[in-house]
Amino acid sequence: AQPCFHFVKLSGLLLASLFAWYLGYIFAAHVPQESLSTSIAYLQDIGKKPVLKAPLPKRQKCDHWSPCSPGSYAYRVLSGGGKEKLAKICFEDELLISEEKGNVGRGINIAIVNYETGELTSANFFDMWEGDHSEEMVAFIENAPQGSLLFMVTHDDGSARLKSNAKKLVEALGSKEIQNMKFRSSWVFIAAKGFKLPDDIEREKINHSDSKKNRYNGWPAEIQIEGCIPRNLM
Repeated sequence: AQPCFHFVKLSGLLLASLFAWYLGYIFAAHVPQESLSTSIAYLQDIGKKPVLKAPLPKRQKCDHWSPCSPGSYAYRVLSGGGKEKLAKICFEDELLISEEKGNVGRGINIAIVNYETGELTSANFFDMWEGDHSEEMVAFIENAPQGSLLFMVTHDDGSARLKSNAKKLVEALGSKEIQNMKFRSSWVFIAAKGFKLPDDIEREKINHSDSKKNRYNGWPAEIQIEGCIPRNLM
């Protein structure tokens, strides 16, 4: 019975092969050669076509995740981190204070912008570790014209030689953290002179040095604020 079973199985395979060959012969005989070649070429081209990829997201001003409305200014203020990562102030996609510009330094860095034009008026940093620069900072802020935006950010330490009158001046501009500034605190703040900023924009942030939590040896992690300032506040 076993040899008979193998013979039947072999016969079936032979018949199936002959039937498949016959169908292929009939197909080739009735399908035009041009259509057959086109179909084969199409199948071959499928593997050659490039894979479509999603487009990269468009870069926004000051590296925001989402764009500001056309009637707003974009800003981003980043504090320093340790000694190596320097502070940055970006406004309308222009770096006002940065390592690249060569105008960032230890202490409190301040950029003043004309609110109506969006143009930089002046920028400077005030070392609060060596020398007596607190009064210079007071004069710099007081000399800012009415209708100015002020961006302030620390690098390294901004508190050691910061005097009480300077703190009161910054507090009068709306700061809620300047009186809490400690040694090597990371601090960022934006203010307006001669007009009021909306309550819903991010204006200030502070991060104190803590030996148990510091990201860098002796310094806390850098912090940042960013947002959009409407252009119709004046």
